[in-house]
Amino acid sequence: MPFRFTDHLYIFATIAFTVYGQLILKWRMVQLGEMPVASAAKLKFLIMAVFDPAIFSGFFAAFLASLAWMAAMTKFELSYAYPFMSLNFVIVLLLSAWLLHEPITMNKTIGMVLIVVGTVIASRT
Repeated sequence: MPFRFTDHLYIFATIAFTVYGQLILKWRMVQLGEMPVASAAKLKFLIMAVFDPAIFSGFFAAFLASLAWMAAMTKFELSYAYPFMSLNFVIVLLLSAWLLHEPITMNKTIGMVLIVVGTVIASRT
């Protein structure tokens, strides 16, 4: 299968929206603090979080990722397109280290390399 750039944009958009959503949710939840222990306070905390504009944008990004993925499914076999979703882990790992100052350990690095190699192998038809 030749590389069809415009068709692959649907896959790349799915990845981009998914990564954005994960990063924005983590960033904002850190700012909001730990979830309370008491059930009523926990529920109030989660309801307030859902209506936070940044968190809502993360949910909206997930919705857009779903639309992009549906479009990708019209262009590719699932067995070809789905391995690209593993790149979410790689991109989130790298960006969370850069933006959120989360550590990248040796085990995470080895896993990341294996994911990239696996994605390259799986995407070859």
